[in-house]
Amino acid sequence: MSNVKERIFGAVTIMSEDEAWKVWNLIQATFRLANAETVEPEEDEIIALSAYNNGDSEYQPTISQEDLIKELGL
Repeated sequence: MSNVKERIFGAVTIMSEDEAWKVWNLIQATFRLANAETVEPEEDEIIALSAYNNGDSEYQPTISQEDLIKELGL
């Protein structure tokens, strides 16, 4: 077993059942994303992303990353 797999296994063995389920869901999501098809963005999505990247205040988050993590229970 590789070092990284040993570390993952060790971490999982000391996790709570709830934490283990979160890790399992992340693993499943990773495989789903790896098999997802590429979809070209629509024009309005490109415009919105451009506005966000250019700092347009209407397209900036209204919640901090820290608050979002708390809200999602992560």
